[in-house]
Amino acid sequence: MGKVDLEQKELEVLKEILWSYLGDLRFEIADTDKKDWRDYLKEKEEIIKQLLTKLEKAS
Repeated sequence: MGKVDLEQKELEVLKEILWSYLGDLRFEIADTDKKDWRDYLKEKEEIIKQLLTKLEKAS
């Protein structure tokens, strides 16, 4: 597993980006008719939520 050292400002920007993308992703999930694609997007959503949890603990 890799490790990345981030400055506090970098960490905050990364969290903002992930929160923004998560919002967009939720709209895409709602608008998707194909089950396979929706499942993939939901998996991606969970990974982003996990990342945000880790980043919150790191700050």
